[in-house]
Parts: sequence; C-alpha cells; structure tokens
Amino acid sequence: MSVKSALRQAAQTLAASVVTVLETTTEPKTNSKMKQTDKVAQNIGNKITANTVLFFDLDGTLIDTNLVNFLSYKKAILSVTKSDHSLIYNPSKRFNRSNLKNTVPNLTESDYEKIIQEKEEYYNDFLHETKLNTEIVNILFKCSNTNQTVLVTNSYKNRAMVTLKHFGLEDKFNNIFCREFSNNDKKINKFQNAISKLGVSPNLVIAFENEQVEIENAKNAGIQKIIKIKTI
Repeated sequence: MSVKSALRQAAQTLAASVVTVLETTTEPKTNSKMKQTDKVAQNIGNKITANTVLFFDLDGTLIDTNLVNFLSYKKAILSVTKSDHSLIYNPSKRFNRSNLKNTVPNLTESDYEKIIQEKEEYYNDFLHETKLNTEIVNILFKCSNTNQTVLVTNSYKNRAMVTLKHFGLEDKFNNIFCREFSNNDKKINKFQNAISKLGVSPNLVIAFENEQVEIENAKNAGIQKIIKIKTI
C-alpha cells in the first residue's frame, strides 16, 4: 500500500483524535521553560469550532526530519571539509546552523555558507529517513475538510514542499507560509507573519509546535491555544 493510500485509509477510519500531547498554558512562567499542564490534552475536537484556524509546524511536529537533516549536514560537511568530523547523530537534539560552528570550528564564513547550501541540495538523498507523526497528521486530515488549516514553518519553501509531497500532504493546507526574513535579513516571527497576512484573530488559532522558542513566538503573537508536541 502506498503512503498516500495508507494515510487516506487512516483518515477515513478516524472517528475522533485524542491528542496525547501537552497543552501549554499562558500563566506566568516560574522558570526559563514554559510551564506545562499536568493533564494530557483533551480530545482536540472539543476545542475546535467552525471558526477555528489550525496552524501546523512542519519539522518535529507533523514530520520527524531530524535524521534526514543530520545526514544532509554530515554529507555537506564531508563534501566541503573532506572529513565527517566523527559526527554522531543525537535524536533528541536537532543539528542546525546554530551549532554548526561549534561542531566544526575554524572554517571560513564562505565554507560555512557552502555547507548550508549543500545541505539543502543533499536533503532529497535522505528523504526516505523522514517519519510521520501520525497522531498530528490524522488531526490535519480530519480538520482539512472542515476548518482552515495552515502550514507555518521556518523551512525553506523548496524543502518544505518536497517533504509534504513525499507524504501526500501538499493539498491539505489552505495556506503555506515558509521561512521569511525581514528587510534587515532577520528571521521573522512565523506566527505573527501568518496572522498578519491571513488577517485572522489569534484568539481563533490553535497552534501545533514542538520547539520551545517557537512556542514563545506563538504566545508573543497573541496565540493562547498552543499544543506542544513531544518528541516523535
């Protein structure tokens, strides 16, 4: 059975989706990490009305891309430096450009930029290593027929679309917002960007997100209903 057929069958047989993820609160923080409720989130269907807009993050939320991301970086690093620097995959920590310089020090800025560029090019070589978060994808399938569903990701558009098409998800969104930068080349708040361009009230939004930094961005954008996704 193809991936698309399996997903369609799962969506059709799904009567209700009970989300076993933690819902963040908007209470004052007691430490540097966002306080989470002790209860598992209730059936997501109880939270959704006809006007609800659902924001889905991609990497780590809908689809686990940590391994493909790591392998792409590893191949790019080997290509540029002629050494893999004995990199070891850590499934609990995403390898990204922020820790590239610490992992592979003493390169020129040109080399770092080349690694990042080649990493994007090698992504397709390891696409088979991606994994669906079926629980959240089931919610997407169910709600795409009744509500406005929006992809809100910091992934570049080409990579995001390749990943979505691999699993047959590209037509499940009313809108897709990918990585964007401000006029001074700073990464923008992806949630604020989507809210502004769609003209929707943040009070109508339910956001699905796995990264703590992005959860804070969602809160700063006025979103109160945030489902924090645990590691896939």
